[in-house]
Amino acid sequence: MTKNVGGIDRTLRILIGLALIAGAATNTIGMWGYLGVVPLLTGLIGWCPPYAIFGFNTCSLKK
Repeated sequence: MTKNVGGIDRTLRILIGLALIAGAATNTIGMWGYLGVVPLLTGLIGWCPPYAIFGFNTCSLKK
């Protein structure tokens, strides 16, 4: 699995994921907020399946 999510993209995914999960945990935005797990995990792992399918890469590392 080659990383395809770069620095700013990863940071935004992690922050958005945490915000959605926090909103769901405090019952501010409802249960849909737990979908924040998806951007959180893709940000932590550094790999996004749709990016791989469509050939996107925001990672500056060249392998």
